Amino acid sequence: MRPFFLFFLLISFTSARSQNLISGGKLKPEQSNMDIRHYTLALHIDLDQHSIDGYTEIDLILRQPSRTILLDLVHLMKVDRVRVNGKQTQFTHDSDLLRITSPTELTAGRVNVKVQYAGKPGVAARPPWDGGFTWTTDSTGNPWVAITSEGEGGKIFFPCKDHPSDEPNEGADLIITGPKGLVVAGPGLLQSVKTKKNQSTFHWKTSYSINNYSILFNIGKYKVVSRPYTTINGNTVPMQFYVLEEHADKGEHQLDLLERTVHMQEKYFGEYPWVKEKIGICETPHLGMEHQTMNAYGNKFRYTLVGGKDFDWLMHHEFGHEWWGNKITAKDWSHYWIQEGICSFGDALFTREAEGEEAYLKRMQRTARGIRNLKPVVLGDSNVTEDEAYHPDIYSKGAFFMHSLRYVLSDGIFFPTLKKFATDPRFTYDNQVTTNDVEQFFSKESGKNLKPFFDFFLRTVQKLEISVKQTDDEKFLVRILNLDMPLPMEIVTDSGSQKIMLNQKGITVESKTIPLIDPSVYYLKKIVIE
Repeated sequence: MRPFFLFFLLISFTSARSQNLISGGKLKPEQSNMDIRHYTLALHIDLDQHSIDGYTEIDLILRQPSRTILLDLVHLMKVDRVRVNGKQTQFTHDSDLLRITSPTELTAGRVNVKVQYAGKPGVAARPPWDGGFTWTTDSTGNPWVAITSEGEGGKIFFPCKDHPSDEPNEGADLIITGPKGLVVAGPGLLQSVKTKKNQSTFHWKTSYSINNYSILFNIGKYKVVSRPYTTINGNTVPMQFYVLEEHADKGEHQLDLLERTVHMQEKYFGEYPWVKEKIGICETPHLGMEHQTMNAYGNKFRYTLVGGKDFDWLMHHEFGHEWWGNKITAKDWSHYWIQEGICSFGDALFTREAEGEEAYLKRMQRTARGIRNLKPVVLGDSNVTEDEAYHPDIYSKGAFFMHSLRYVLSDGIFFPTLKKFATDPRFTYDNQVTTNDVEQFFSKESGKNLKPFFDFFLRTVQKLEISVKQTDDEKFLVRILNLDMPLPMEIVTDSGSQKIMLNQKGITVESKTIPLIDPSVYYLKKIVIE
């Protein structure tokens, strides 16, 4: 089975969450008033009891004075105490919300909240799609712990503001204690490992902004296989694979594949985003997930041949999220396609790099056939939950839309614009984006009004309707029926192929046979023969 089809087969789209937790939606006023700056998680992991205990510190800025701080935290956690700026403060914890009430009004500005808590976090029923903790063992019996929380949010095990629009600008610290002899893998750079008696504490730190479903860790009997990587801009970054000891012999080859993946992504999207930290992957019992600087890898070293070389399609896709999802993050789940669709387009670009343009075109034709078109890719502009936004077309139609946009603009405009967007400080790291941001940027760079094109293909389920009407023995009027915008179009007649600008007025072509419209499939379309 081809990798592209396998990817979509593996993605099970379900609205059922075993913990009844869903990320995003409309922000409550108390949370709109908060700007999260930093998280510190200091937790002890009990592998026998499948429980955690410790504290989370949240540094935030109140935009306006308030007596209330509102955080998301699953009801499965028992909160023991809360301190605000060092003072014990009253709270209620109900319906997965931690409401902290100060006896006096807190002034606008920086506030520190420390939450002491413990409990048994929810178990992932079907990770990574149905998230939670996975408590398992490797094939030799060593404990193996993984966390997945994209759909549910980081609130499954730590108090946070669970909305994609607010990442901790100053990063996060994870101070995780577990049994001696096991390794904790986390985001950013490892600061220290301290062992006392039969327990080891790993301190991981990232100084970059990070989405809350990437603030997590994995625990296992890991060996670190590493090498330096030189980025497209000449910076040296450690490349690390936290691989189970039983698979350590596979580590170097996996890094060979990862290095090839990073080179390709950098060519189209710019330098690897986290040059001050690391390029990391970590073996997990679930398939995979885009965890910043420590991507989850669970494809079990199953490779396909692309361009005559081993290729790990799942690792490539998840790693593409280092740009689309981690560096460039949708401001609301309604714009999910920016992360999944453009990342999936990057998967197709690997085929183009490794096997050429024809192989790429065939791949995009298969993508078009897999588009369901049951609901728009963009569901409004805000207040959408992850569960509402997550459906197959954010991958397939999102990727195909970028393919169409490439054709509309031509390679000379499209590819430089794509890289320029991915490296523009206005849209990266601390700054989340919307579909309008993407459209306006491409419109400005190309000198074309692309809003009708974006709206038609992303905000509706319409297909481009093209009429072919015979007007004489060897004459046909070809025109667009349902989009008032001129588009380049390939038309093949008995005398050959020509690329013309087509609009609603149409153009007459001469041919002894019915013209073929867009035979290479650059558009999601319907041909109407009149």
